[in-house]
Amino acid sequence: MAKVKYYYDSDTLSYRKIELRKRDKFRRLMVFMVASALMGGLMVLIMYQFVESPRQKVLKRELANMQLHYELIEKKMAQAEEVLEDIQKRDNNIYRIYFEANPIPEEQRKAGFGGVNRYKSLEGFDNSQMIIQATKDLDILSKQLYVQSKSLDEIINLARDKEELLASIPAIQPVSRQDLTRMASGYGWRLDPFTKARKFHKGMDFTSPRGTPIYATGDGRVIRRDNSASGYGKHVRIDHGFGYVTLYAHLSKYNVKRGQRVKRGDLIGYVGSTGRSQAPHLHYEVRYNENAVNPINFYYGDLSPEEFREMLRMASQEGQSLD
Repeated sequence: MAKVKYYYDSDTLSYRKIELRKRDKFRRLMVFMVASALMGGLMVLIMYQFVESPRQKVLKRELANMQLHYELIEKKMAQAEEVLEDIQKRDNNIYRIYFEANPIPEEQRKAGFGGVNRYKSLEGFDNSQMIIQATKDLDILSKQLYVQSKSLDEIINLARDKEELLASIPAIQPVSRQDLTRMASGYGWRLDPFTKARKFHKGMDFTSPRGTPIYATGDGRVIRRDNSASGYGKHVRIDHGFGYVTLYAHLSKYNVKRGQRVKRGDLIGYVGSTGRSQAPHLHYEVRYNENAVNPINFYYGDLSPEEFREMLRMASQEGQSLD
């Protein structure tokens, strides 16, 4: 039951009941509602500041989880950078030097990204700086990985070429040592057996019995197998690639065909004395970029140092060649 309030009227010397006008009642009601609203808002604000809602708890947990994952990613990126740096050092200081390739400059490996701001779309968020920095680091790492990947592709190709080169360069004697009677004539100025004039001998003569096997001194392709070249008689020419060609002359019989691929040590023919020849022997030439070079520098595959010195001594003697 609502309380009734009175006031003392001094004129009538009596108490009278206080009756509120509708306007006063409305004013009081509005003051009460405004005060309640302000108090409610203040309570909500206090609760928002100091009491977390379930949604806030979920978001806070997700943010902590994201920061933890970010720290783990940072550590993994740092480890990847260390591994990549080690690979880059080996690439420049070992691989590229071994295969005679120019090292990749450091500024090219670690160059940044210029021009337009690539990270503008990541600005304006609470953690923008962290996200932008992580994205930059990842972009730089990706670029370094790309550069290193292309470098390793180049190294692989160089290794393949190197392996092919080592297999192709003439590296053994065309006649086995046990079948060799003697090394009759070396590369250089010699007496022509027919004219007795001094003439430059472009190859080496190996004397062996007729029918002695002759072997390819490196991998390659047979480009000639005929007796139409002046003075050589039946002869074989092998293109080894990389500018190298070998010639085997005065054969008695062939064991290969034109266009055939051969490997080092394959039997290609037999010693004879066809063409301009005084006795059964093999005339052997090595040509590099169409110029004759001394074959004695290409026997490292099957000669010991002592055997090489002995052959060098014999090849240096100026005498008469056999063709």
